[in-house]
Amino acid sequence: MSFTVIIPARLASTRLPNKPLADIGGKPMIVRTAERAALSGAAQVIVATDHAEIMAVCQQHGIAARLTRADHPSGTDRIAEVAAALGLAADAVVVNVQGDEPMIDPALIAATAAQITEQVPMATAAHQIESAADAFNPNVVKVVLNQAGRALYFSRATIPWHRDGFALTQHSLPAAYAPLRHIGLYAYSNGFLQTYPTLSVSPLEQIEALEQLRVLWHGYSIAVHIAPSAPAAGVDTQDDLERVRRLFGS
Repeated sequence: MSFTVIIPARLASTRLPNKPLADIGGKPMIVRTAERAALSGAAQVIVATDHAEIMAVCQQHGIAARLTRADHPSGTDRIAEVAAALGLAADAVVVNVQGDEPMIDPALIAATAAQITEQVPMATAAHQIESAADAFNPNVVKVVLNQAGRALYFSRATIPWHRDGFALTQHSLPAAYAPLRHIGLYAYSNGFLQTYPTLSVSPLEQIEALEQLRVLWHGYSIAVHIAPSAPAAGVDTQDDLERVRRLFGS
């Protein structure tokens, strides 16, 4: 299927200043991410940014980029502006790839895009949790699905709670218990992407600090692609950046 990748990229970052411009093996991180996204088979890959410096480095490396308003409350709002400016059809599929994912699996992008249907306007991805530490870590977002593979709920809590299994063990995952970790990759129909900024913030979203709960709160479906393994981690900190640099031999 045809889809467009839009990569939101803000220059400001509290934990890692100027993160999109960080050098990785001779190229800025935002360029590395866009190059990986292009391998997914996307019809086009566009960086959506609020800063002229990011625009400049994208242009230097032949990456398409659009300058957006600086006051968007989220990356989703930012890519919605660009998708509208591109004049994409309502049923066009748009994938939101975060700009700090220079090691993202192109196949994961394509598989998530393929989940979009006329009935399901948004999709994301998940993988099985293998360790109790991750299952109980509130920084690891969990998701539970219905029979059709659509999200029932996302939470920082350990869901589903294995009542009997956790009564027997607190240091390992019970047998046949397979909680899912949410992967922060999203696809949308453009029609829904344009609707999203008009949706009111939900109380569940505020409690959990998880933006995707707004979608479920308003009654829309989210399909979830199950990846066979955990994807490469993104870059949030200086340690993450050094790890990725080593992979590129820099």
